[in-house]
Amino acid sequence: MKKAIAVALASLMILGACQQQIDNKGTEKMETETVVKDQFARGELMQGNPNFTGNAWLQGFVAPQDSMGCTVANVTFEAGCRNNWHSHKGCQILLCTSGKGYYQEKGKPIQLLLPGDVVKIFPDVVHWHGAAPDSEFSHLAIGTQLEKGGVTWLEPVSDEEYNSYGK
Repeated sequence: MKKAIAVALASLMILGACQQQIDNKGTEKMETETVVKDQFARGELMQGNPNFTGNAWLQGFVAPQDSMGCTVANVTFEAGCRNNWHSHKGCQILLCTSGKGYYQEKGKPIQLLLPGDVVKIFPDVVHWHGAAPDSEFSHLAIGTQLEKGGVTWLEPVSDEEYNSYGK
């Protein structure tokens, strides 16, 4: 009897652990589809930031003063939000974590970004990124080679440029 109870308890614990893992991944099971939520904190609303069209949230994880040689932050864009054209003196890496987004380098077509996509941006490449018109979008932004300098912000992405995806 003790053995049967121990097996039952162990089974319940394993089942609970499996459920816990699913929940910790941020996955909700809906009737016909699975929706993956962002794994990272949304952070603070960057209200009134002149380098963004629309609302975006920022949660920093590694700051320049942490002496890691890089920055790491989660950026969440509401649907339709994008940042201005800009470039970095060092490199930037975007790790897409949720939603549907856009990335564009000056003179090239817009690329669709989905969870799991990785974008490597080299120094002085003028670009922008943000959410698609119909979806919130989050990515981890990693800035490298901080000793080279920071971001150079340029003009906003026009509605015509933003709406050129797929055209």
